[in-house]
Amino acid sequence: MITLHHLEHSRSQRVLWLLEELGVDYKIRHYERNRKTSLAPAELREIHPLGKSPVITDGDRVLAESATIIEYLARTYGGSEWAPQTDDPAYWDFSYWMHYAESSLMPLLLLKLVFTKVRTTSPLFVRPVAAGIAGQVDRTFTDPQIRTHFAFVDGHLAEHEWFAGESITAADIQMSFPLEAAVARGTAGEEFPHVVEYVRRFQARAAYQRALEAGGTYDYGPA
Repeated sequence: MITLHHLEHSRSQRVLWLLEELGVDYKIRHYERNRKTSLAPAELREIHPLGKSPVITDGDRVLAESATIIEYLARTYGGSEWAPQTDDPAYWDFSYWMHYAESSLMPLLLLKLVFTKVRTTSPLFVRPVAAGIAGQVDRTFTDPQIRTHFAFVDGHLAEHEWFAGESITAADIQMSFPLEAAVARGTAGEEFPHVVEYVRRFQARAAYQRALEAGGTYDYGPA
C-alpha cells in the first residue's frame, strides 16, 4: 500500500489530492513543521536522506520530488487519462507544465518569500540595510519576473480549461501548488483573473475537498 509522508502546509498536499482523484488505497503519516524554523522534522530523514516532503513509499519503493511522485502515481494508478502517452497530442504540453511548475515558476515565489522574511527576521541593527537590499531585488528582478510568468500562465488559462488536453491531468496537480500559494498570498490577484478562476475551480473538486480533510491544516487552501 502507498504511504504518503505528509508535511503540513507543503507540496505534499497536491500529492494527497492526486491520491484522492485516483481513488487508490493509501495511508498517511503526518509531520509538523518546526515552530521556530518552519522546516520539516528530522524524523523525515528516516524515510529519505534529504528529510523533505513529499515522500511516498509504495512497497519497497521510496520516491521523493513532487513531479516524480505525481507522474509515478498517475502512470501507475491512473493511466493515460492522467498522464498522456508520447503519441498523444497533449503529451508535450503535459511534459512542459510538469517541469515548468518547479523549474521556472516556484523558484521565483520562493525568492519572493525569502526576501519577505529578510525584511522581518534580520537582526534589528542590520534590518534597514537588509530591507533595502531585499526591496531593490524585488523591484528590479523578482516582481517583474513574477508578473511576466503569471501573465504567461494567465494567457494559457484564458484559452484552455486545463494545462494539457481537454481534461484534468497530473500536470494540473503539479501546477496547483505554486498557483494556489500565489493566490493565497495575494501575489496573483485581480490582475490575473484566469489564474484565480482556475484555482477556485480545482479547489471546488470533491477529491480536493477530501484531500483537505485528510491532510489537516493547509495555509493555501480556499479562504
